[in-house]
Amino acid sequence: MLLMSETELPAMFDGMKLAAVATVLYIIVRCLNLKSSTAAPEITYQDTPLSRYLLKFCPLLTKEYIPPLLWGKSGHLQTVLYGKMGRVNTPTPCGVRKFLPMHDGATATFDLFEALRDHSTGDDITMVICPGIGNHSEKNYIRTFVDHSQRQGYRCAVLNHLGALPNMELTSPRMFTYGCTWEFAAMVSYIKQAFPQTLLVVVGFSLGGNIVCKFLGESCLNEDRVLCCISVCQGYSALRAQETFLQWDQCRRIYNFLLADKMKKLILSHRSSLLGMNSSNIGDADLNRLYAATSLMQIDDRVMRKFHGYSSLKEYYEKESCVHYIHKVTVPLLLLNSLDDPLIHQSLLAIPRTLAEKKPNVIFALTQHGGHLGFFEGAVLFPQPLTWMDKVIVEYTNTICHWVKNQASEQTKLGTKAYGDNNRCECNMSSG
Repeated sequence: MLLMSETELPAMFDGMKLAAVATVLYIIVRCLNLKSSTAAPEITYQDTPLSRYLLKFCPLLTKEYIPPLLWGKSGHLQTVLYGKMGRVNTPTPCGVRKFLPMHDGATATFDLFEALRDHSTGDDITMVICPGIGNHSEKNYIRTFVDHSQRQGYRCAVLNHLGALPNMELTSPRMFTYGCTWEFAAMVSYIKQAFPQTLLVVVGFSLGGNIVCKFLGESCLNEDRVLCCISVCQGYSALRAQETFLQWDQCRRIYNFLLADKMKKLILSHRSSLLGMNSSNIGDADLNRLYAATSLMQIDDRVMRKFHGYSSLKEYYEKESCVHYIHKVTVPLLLLNSLDDPLIHQSLLAIPRTLAEKKPNVIFALTQHGGHLGFFEGAVLFPQPLTWMDKVIVEYTNTICHWVKNQASEQTKLGTKAYGDNNRCECNMSSG
């Protein structure tokens, strides 16, 4: 038997080291998606005077979105960093908390932040904002967006999802749900009464995007004084999404488990409130079964649908999803999604794309990168404090505000009714 020479052994070990390094580098390149090229968002829209104006004066929609070089092309890292860090150098805007009694005994809350300067149009404009699942005004990504909007001349009202605020007890046996618009409607109504001259910009993040689009589509009266709506990273149809949430591609099943664990803790923190009221639809057995839940669908079936008396999970998802309402929205509507969002399956993106192809008021912008509510920007490693998402929402809104102002001026000269005059529509007054 021939033995290896002393010179052959080191050479073999060197080859193994090189192979190991090459394997690690390959995994890093694949995981970080470094070979993916950056690009401008894919825009779906109809050619109208408004869309041409928007694409001319909202350059972020047509310019290349460049995420941080080393990690920004990974939708997972964008999503995880958003979840753990929220934003960089998060500001702390100063607001006032408002409490609104609801018809069923619940107490809705929202935080009101005044503008830090006059808006460039000279108008009084309020952004009414609905955060993502289980979120509120104290979340870092909301604080960053609010601070940026205030500095651009916008008053901001941020809904705190029912049951999401720490150290605030429920006053009825109900929490926020996927598509309940009651609290958001109450906030909007308060803003309209408190500021009779203000115009509204509606903004929704993730689950909040479903709520705001459903709210506007429920009744055309809800569009009164609304200039536009922006929805970011929503899934549009819970019924279609539930199947994709059980799949392993893009680690979606793991995200499902983590979100379910977060929701379980939130619900159980209100256990005494949910069980201690006579009008509760939730029993002790329901909350006991909650401990074994490993997915959002199980939680929705065992607890969430029962807050509103739905007989089945299918009925709950069908009635609560904005997909059945969004086509009724007539104000300018910007729908933003990311192709590498690990929570939103690509099949769901056919909904906003088809809508934008059919409806002249809708623009659908799809980025290559950004993850779920990430959209970080930066040169190599460290992201900028403001994200592409923060900037594009405000830029789109500014453009809409100036378009409406210009249209109003032109129509005033012609002696016709201006678009911005309460934005009224004709509909059945008893609807919604």
